[in-house]
Amino acid sequence: MRPLRLGSVRVQDWRRARVIYMARPPECGKRPTESRYALKRPRILLADDHAPIIQRVRALLQADYDIVGDVDNGADLVSEAERLNPDVIVLDISMPGRTGIEAAHELRKSGSEARFVFLSIHERVEFVRACVAEGALGYVVKSRIAIDLIPAIADALAGRRFISPPVAR
Repeated sequence: MRPLRLGSVRVQDWRRARVIYMARPPECGKRPTESRYALKRPRILLADDHAPIIQRVRALLQADYDIVGDVDNGADLVSEAERLNPDVIVLDISMPGRTGIEAAHELRKSGSEARFVFLSIHERVEFVRACVAEGALGYVVKSRIAIDLIPAIADALAGRRFISPPVAR
């Protein structure tokens, strides 16, 4: 009878072997995580000047994400983002005071590590380019919020870019 291996222990005779508990190394049986967000609920800050959009986005995301706050203008976005340190900022391009693009630029300059997912009614490529130039990983057309927002946030957290299909063509 050839010896069998149980972990790093050789067992010659299974009839005499008592129950041997071998702790698995921590990396065995676990899938590698794509990002640091795999074990905690990502923190999301919302920025849009239209309350119905904020309510709709909050309803979509609150089951899977921690919504840490919402703001309705670019100036408040910058101060709240620095105070709350969210993982992702979902923001509109057109807001009073500072635009979302200007706010993203200022946050990048100040060293924010938040990932940006822009919401917009604009389907023109020029807007997408401007957002990507400021570090956006997501661009979602408001007419497709229910379809595209969650995949856009998931891709942003994983470091991948997502652009709504009407604009990506």
